[in-house]
Amino acid sequence: MATAEAAAAAEIVREIAAVAAADLAAAAEPLRADCLRLARKVSLLSHLVAEIAEPGEGGARDAEAAVAWVGELVRALQAARRFVALGRAPALAAGASDQDVIYNNITVQFKYVTWQLQAALANLPSSCFQISDEVQEEVDLVRGQLRREMEKKGALDLNIFSKIHDILALRAANVGSQSQQPLDKRETPQMEDFGSDHLELQNVALLVSEISGMSKPDVMKIIPELIEGLENTSDTDSAKPVNVSSRPSDETIVPPDKVQKPDSIAMPEDFRCPISLELIRDPVIVSTGQTYERAFIQRWIDCGNRTCPKTQQKLQNLTLTPNYVLRSLILQWCEEKGIEPPTRSKSDGSSLEVGEDRLAIEALVRNLSCSSLDERKSAAAEIRSLAKKSTDNRILLAESGAIPALVKLLSSKDPKTQEHAVTSLLNLSIYDQNKELIVVGGAIGPIIQVLRMGSMEARENAAAAIFSLSLIDDNKIMIGSTPGAIEALVELLQRGSSRGRKDAATALFNLCIYQANKVRAVRAGILAPLIQMLQDSSSIGATDEALTILSVLVSHHECKTAIAKAHTIPFLIDLLRSSQARNKENAAAILLALCKRDAENLACIGRLGAQIPLTELSKTGSDRAKRKATSLLEHLNKLQVL
Repeated sequence: MATAEAAAAAEIVREIAAVAAADLAAAAEPLRADCLRLARKVSLLSHLVAEIAEPGEGGARDAEAAVAWVGELVRALQAARRFVALGRAPALAAGASDQDVIYNNITVQFKYVTWQLQAALANLPSSCFQISDEVQEEVDLVRGQLRREMEKKGALDLNIFSKIHDILALRAANVGSQSQQPLDKRETPQMEDFGSDHLELQNVALLVSEISGMSKPDVMKIIPELIEGLENTSDTDSAKPVNVSSRPSDETIVPPDKVQKPDSIAMPEDFRCPISLELIRDPVIVSTGQTYERAFIQRWIDCGNRTCPKTQQKLQNLTLTPNYVLRSLILQWCEEKGIEPPTRSKSDGSSLEVGEDRLAIEALVRNLSCSSLDERKSAAAEIRSLAKKSTDNRILLAESGAIPALVKLLSSKDPKTQEHAVTSLLNLSIYDQNKELIVVGGAIGPIIQVLRMGSMEARENAAAAIFSLSLIDDNKIMIGSTPGAIEALVELLQRGSSRGRKDAATALFNLCIYQANKVRAVRAGILAPLIQMLQDSSSIGATDEALTILSVLVSHHECKTAIAKAHTIPFLIDLLRSSQARNKENAAAILLALCKRDAENLACIGRLGAQIPLTELSKTGSDRAKRKATSLLEHLNKLQVL
């Protein structure tokens, strides 16, 4: 049974992961963006569904718990599939008031799907399966992403979702069976039977049940039980509608010694962006007089929309005017409530409001797609320069649609155009919000291709771009799992120019913070160039970089074994004798990791005469170096006693 359910989960994950932006072309925002983000997160569960297909080693009780949990995961994935299917269906024409209703309904359903999947992952009984550390790390990462998605969508009452979920799960379990008091015999309630709060609760139940695959008539039969259950809870606030601000769940409670977050207290609605439902960081006014978060309204416009999301009025122009008054009020409110004020990554004296600059940049972006190679090359070179100069330029270039056009130019057959394009993306990625736009724009694969086949300067800047993008944890997984990515970086580390090797080393170090990428790097042959760098006495920087990467790799058992087999220990002991203080410290730390619970490696460093340099380091090194050296000496003494 568990195997069949696991196979069903794997099939759903593959189906959702295959959804691309083109499949959602007919969907309006924010549904399209919600579907894409959900598909990306579900795709990260592919390794989990593969591992839960393997039977665990526990007894009958563990097997029963495993079957129950896999069933819970399948229900969550089925709900996610139904939500993504909403984005693939043709959009229906609707008036302004209907648009608001549709937007609110989508928000509720996305919240529930996100909550249900996060709850399923939180309940993963790891002891019932053979879950590897790497997969557990992926699960924890996805859970964190899902929690942030729930927070981004505004306050929600988990009691309502939990109660509806429990009732739906019970109904699903009782399909085809006769209960003593079947719900089917209850009188179906009418709309006038409910108060205003109950009507809203009924709407939430209908939306959640729809995304869970239950028919409307069946839903109406559980409404009385749902309302009764919520009214009987001890927390009188728990029956508030989902879109009403309330005390956050235990998972989002902020410790009293920490600065409060806006989500932990009621926020004035005027301070919340109508699109993101988050506290506005950079308020701008559109031509209808409505205020939005700059990044979100710009993305709305970039998707081809020419109406105000809130009023559905036609935008007379696309000018975004800073709302300095509202920003001042938000900062004042944050100070009064003890909340960390929202920060903007760009300077207040922004050039974004200068019409001439915007028009000039928009013209440059259009030239990236023109028919003339020389014009494309010239535009890419100028954008490369502009993106390097200031944060304001990076924001404006992204808002003007430069990123998708530059991604296309990564495939240019002209080496210089390709170099300008990848360097422009590198410079644009310095602004954190652009990192997500670059990844969502499908840039990873083409950047890896430049890293493999481009000119040396293009390869250097491609490696630097990979490093910049990998500063976001989500991207470490995506880049590492992209075929050929780590192999191309290892190749540049081994055979690149001096700058190329440095850029590759920096990118590899950052990627290898994620557990699964450590194994990928070792299997891609990273140890050979690292050992070569350890022996390069002409470059202190190379030695430092090699030690830094090894110190990350050695924490993984498979990598630790490979490092020892690569005969790294003699080179590390040499560094203890003759290197700089920082390198001695890192060498000692790596040796200690290699020797923990490994008598063979410990005996090896004893035979190679490590006691003398370790003794000296334990007396003259930094505090960390002294601790590592002393611990190693203690292990060596114990080995000699045995």
